[in-house]
Amino acid sequence: MKKKIPPKPWFFPRPVLLLSTRDGAGRDNIITVSWAGVACTKPPMVTVSLRKSRHSHACIHATMEFVANVPTSSQMDEAELCGTRSGRDTDKFVAAGFTKQNATIVAVPMIEECPINLECKVRQVFPLGSHDMFVAEVVKTHVQSSLLGQDGELSGSQLDCLGWGDGDFLRVVKGRPPRRGLQVL
Repeated sequence: MKKKIPPKPWFFPRPVLLLSTRDGAGRDNIITVSWAGVACTKPPMVTVSLRKSRHSHACIHATMEFVANVPTSSQMDEAELCGTRSGRDTDKFVAAGFTKQNATIVAVPMIEECPINLECKVRQVFPLGSHDMFVAEVVKTHVQSSLLGQDGELSGSQLDCLGWGDGDFLRVVKGRPPRRGLQVL
C-alpha cells in the first residue's frame, strides 16, 4: 500500500557536482549542488538550481559562467566541506585542498582533482520560488583519459562518483544488477 504525502521532488540518486564560480571581483568559490541535470544534447546543456541566498548564486549571476566538476567518492569530505561552508568567509579551494586549473573558454577555474570538468555558460535563468534554475551550455568538456573508451566516449568503467539522496551521500558506480527473469530480445 502506498501512502499519500505532500509533494516532494524525490529523485534518487541526484548527481553531486562541485560548481566552481567566480564573483564580479574575481574571487573564486566552490559550492556543492545536487539539484542538477542534463537538459539538452544539441547544444549540450545542463541545469543547476541554487537558492537565491547562496553566495554562489550571486557569483553565477555576476559572470554567467561556472564549471561543473564531477567529484569521486573519495572526495566526499571535500564535497561536504564545500556544501556546508560559505564562500563569503572561506576560501574553499584552500580549505578543501583543491588545485585551481585554468579553464579554456570560461573565466572560472576548474578543480584539477575532479576527473570530469564541464565549462558552462549560462544561457537562461528561471526564477522558480526558493531556487533559481540556471540553464547553461557546456562549451568545453575535460575528462581524465582513463575514463574514455577507445571510441573517445565516456566508458564509465572506472568512474566512481557521488550521488545524493535521503540526506546523505551515495556512492555511484557502474554495474548491472542481476536480471530476474528478464529476457534480452
